[in-house]
Amino acid sequence: MTSRRLTRGVAALAAVALAAGIVGVSGEAAAAAAAPVVTRAALDPVLVAGRGAAVDFLEQEAENATTTGSIIGPDRMAYSLAAEASGRKAVKLLPGQYVEFTLPKNANAITVRYSIPDSTTGGGIESPLSVSIKGSTKRMTLTSKYSYLYNQYPFTNDPNAGLLHPDWWITECACVPTQTTPTPQITKPFRPMHFYDEQRLLLGKTYRAGDVIRLTAPANAAAWTVIDLLDSQQVGSPHVRLVASNVLLFGADPTGRRDSAVAFDKAIAFAKAKKLKVYVPPGRYQVNRHVIVDNVTIEGAGSWYTTIFGKEVALTTPAPDGSVHTGVGFYGKDAAAGGSANVRLSGFTIQGDVRERIDTDQVNGIGGALSNSVIEGLYIQHTKVGIWLDGPMKNLKISNTQIVDQIADAVNFHTGVTNSSVTNSFIRNTGDDGLAMWAETTTNSGNTFDRNTVQTPTLANGIAIYGGTDNTVSNNLIADPIREGSGIQVGSRFGAEPFAGFLDITNNTTVRAGTYELNWNIGLGAIWFFALERNIDAAITVSGDHYLDNTYNAIMLVTDWPVKDLYSISNVVFRDVRVDGTGTSVVSARSAGSAVFENVDARGVGAVGINNCGSFGFGPAGSEFSLSGSGNDGGGTTGPWFGAWQLPNTITCDDRPPVVAPPAPSPW
Repeated sequence: MTSRRLTRGVAALAAVALAAGIVGVSGEAAAAAAAPVVTRAALDPVLVAGRGAAVDFLEQEAENATTTGSIIGPDRMAYSLAAEASGRKAVKLLPGQYVEFTLPKNANAITVRYSIPDSTTGGGIESPLSVSIKGSTKRMTLTSKYSYLYNQYPFTNDPNAGLLHPDWWITECACVPTQTTPTPQITKPFRPMHFYDEQRLLLGKTYRAGDVIRLTAPANAAAWTVIDLLDSQQVGSPHVRLVASNVLLFGADPTGRRDSAVAFDKAIAFAKAKKLKVYVPPGRYQVNRHVIVDNVTIEGAGSWYTTIFGKEVALTTPAPDGSVHTGVGFYGKDAAAGGSANVRLSGFTIQGDVRERIDTDQVNGIGGALSNSVIEGLYIQHTKVGIWLDGPMKNLKISNTQIVDQIADAVNFHTGVTNSSVTNSFIRNTGDDGLAMWAETTTNSGNTFDRNTVQTPTLANGIAIYGGTDNTVSNNLIADPIREGSGIQVGSRFGAEPFAGFLDITNNTTVRAGTYELNWNIGLGAIWFFALERNIDAAITVSGDHYLDNTYNAIMLVTDWPVKDLYSISNVVFRDVRVDGTGTSVVSARSAGSAVFENVDARGVGAVGINNCGSFGFGPAGSEFSLSGSGNDGGGTTGPWFGAWQLPNTITCDDRPPVVAPPAPSPW
C-alpha cells in the first residue's frame, strides 16, 4: 500500500514477491540494502498531506526495510499480530535475524514499536533487542508485561481463563454458553489482543541521513520478535528553567529509587506561594499516587529527558470514587469541589504501570477537572487513560502531545467539557477510543479535535463523539482500527445527552478502517452513525473527508435491531467527500431516516454502491431510509455508486456481500 524504492536486483525480486501476495521474504532474498521509505500511517505522505499531526519524527514501516526475517500480513481480522500492526504488516524475527532501517534524516533518537510473546500463564516476559549503528551497539530490553489482553470485556491478563461472561452471546459458537448443553469448548487463549508496545532510545550522538540502524533479535532473545516500525528523530537539548521551584531542592530523587511524591507537593506549594513555575530537571522520578494541581505551571526538560513514573498501588479500602488502585498521575480537583484552573503541564513523560482494565480505577495520566489550562508536549504511556477529564470544566487546550500504549482511551472529554480542544497530537495503540467526547448526563459543547493522528486503536474507534452540542472534528488522520469500532463514530449511546446544534466533521482522512462487528456479523463503515438510545437528528455535516482503502463500507448509518422502530438518523449531509476503495458498499443504511450526498466521488467500489436495508420493513413503498443529492460520481464494477435506480429509497439490502480487496490508495 506504500511505494517501495528497494534497490539492487535481489531487493526488487523481494518487492515483486510481496506484490504477488507472498507472505514472508527472508534470508538472502531480503539482505540487499533498501533506500528509506518514509510513510505516514503506512501511506505515502502525499495521500495525507494536511491531515493529522505534524510530528518531529519520521515513520518507517519494517515491511519496507531490509530484513532476514519474514513479513507477516496483510491481515484485517482481529486477534492477529498482523492486524494490529501499522499498515497491517510487520516483520517477524527469529533469534539471530535482523531488520535494517536507513535513516532518512539526521537523528539521535528512535522509537521501536514491537511485540514479543506473553508468558504461558500471562503477565509478560522480557527479551533483549540489539541496536547497532556505525559500529556502536546498544541493548534494549523489550517487555510484554503491558501487552496482551484476553477474553471478554473488561478483559483479563490470563490466557488460560474461561469465559468472563458465559451468559453473553458468543459469536464463535453462535450460542450463549450457559444456555447450551453440552457447554461448548472455547479455544484458549480466547480473543487475544493488544499485542504491541513501544520503547524510546536516545542513541547518544547524532547519526547522519543514510546511516543504517540494524535491529537484531540476539541468540538469547524470545522465540520471536515482531518489529512493526521505527520512528527516528533529532531531539533537541534539554529545556532549562533556572528561576523556578526546582523539585530537586525539595528532595525529589532523579534516579527513581525513592518516591518523590512529597517533594512534588512541596515544590508546587512553594511555587504557588512565590508565584514561580515548578521545574523538573532531567531524570526519572518515581511518584506512586496522584499529584493534585491547581493554579500552577509544571515544566520538564522535555519528554525525552524528564520521566515521572510510578507503580500501580493497591488501596487497602476502595476510594469514594470506586478506585481500588492508585498510581502516577496529575489530577485537577474534582468538579464537585470546584475543579482546578490555570494549570499548565509541559515537557515531560508520564509513565504508568497499568496492566489490566478496571473501569472504576482512577489510574490515568491526567484527570479531574482542569479549566483555563494547557497541556503541551507530554508523552504518556502505560496508564489506563492518558487524559480523562470529568466536567463541568472549560477551556482546556491539549496540544503537541503523544499518548501511546493505553489500556483504554487516549483522551476522553467526559461530561460537561466545553470550549476545549485536542490539537496536533499523536495517538497510537489505545485499548479503547483514541479521542472521545462523551456527553454523559451533561452535554459537551464547543469542543474541537483538530489535526491529530490516531493509529491502531485495538478496540473501538479512532475518534468517537457521543452526544453533545456544536462540536468539531477536523483535519485528523485515523488509521487501522481493529475491532468493535472504526475510524469515526457518531453515537447516541452510553447514556449520552442528545446531539444538538451542529456537529462538523470536516477534512479528515481514514485508512484501512471499517472493522468486522462480531455481534452483528457485518462490516462497519469507516465513519458510522449509531442511533442506539436516541434519534440522531442534529445538523451534522461531513465535508471534505477522504475514506481510503475501506475494509467494508465507507459510510454507515445504523440503528440496532431491538430499537430499529424507535430511533432514526436524519439531517446528515455528506459533501465533497472522496471514497477510494471499498470492500463492499459506499453507503450502508440500516436505519430509518435520510441523508443528503453532494459531490461524493467514489472509485474501486467492491459491491453495489448503496446497501439500503432501512429498518427492515421492506414495504412496497421501499426502504425507510432515503438518499438524495447531486454531483455524485464514480463507482465500481456494478456501475455508478449513486445510481438513479437506487434513489431515493430502493431496497438493495445485502449486508454481507462478497468482500473485494480494494486497490491501494493513490493520488486522486
